[in-house]
Amino acid sequence: MTLAHSSNRPAARILLACAGMLATALTLAQTPPPPGPDHDRFKWRDEKNMLHYADVLPIEAARLGYEIVNPQGLVVRVVERAKTPEEQAAADAAKAAALIAKEKADAQARDDHQLLSAYPTEADLQHAQLQQLEMDIQSLKSANISLHSQEATLADLLSRAEEMEHASKPIPLFLNNQITELREQIASQRALIARKEQARQATIDRAAVEMAHYRDLSRTRKSPGREAPPSN
Repeated sequence: MTLAHSSNRPAARILLACAGMLATALTLAQTPPPPGPDHDRFKWRDEKNMLHYADVLPIEAARLGYEIVNPQGLVVRVVERAKTPEEQAAADAAKAAALIAKEKADAQARDDHQLLSAYPTEADLQHAQLQQLEMDIQSLKSANISLHSQEATLADLLSRAEEMEHASKPIPLFLNNQITELREQIASQRALIARKEQARQATIDRAAVEMAHYRDLSRTRKSPGREAPPSN
């Protein structure tokens, strides 16, 4: 037993030495190489605009902004300085405004594409506009006819009430109520006609703007190098 134990000692020492060497190799493999001329470095300017280089990023550089340069001195990355809360808020607001503007532009592009698709020619658009204007005119005419009828009915009721007054007869309550209700209806009808007049004028104004825009789009569509219509 003693001889066998003694004969294994050299082998044990060899195994222990190999294990130590392996552990050392693993430690060296996990340790980053020391900074040197063959590694990227940090480059920044301080508050006095003096240029600095460092192998480890300083707090000042992180605050002021820095560049990473390769061993050849070329900039491989630029890191802007940290924004103040006010600057960050302004940047967020500008980003939101840009997003809204883009969405608006995209919506306008889709509307323009639909306009050109719906009306291949200027005559097609003009025909549709005249149809809309005719609808507004007919609606206005109907409202005026209804107003004239109400006014005629009111005139008749007032004439009857006047005759009763001349005859020294009391005016019935139902007749007074009819006159009051009809006057309110006439006032509402006149307000409705005023809105319809505004709507008719708005149709005319909108048609003029739409036609001018259509002509601009048509010229752009015919010019070379125009952009493809946006997808939905």
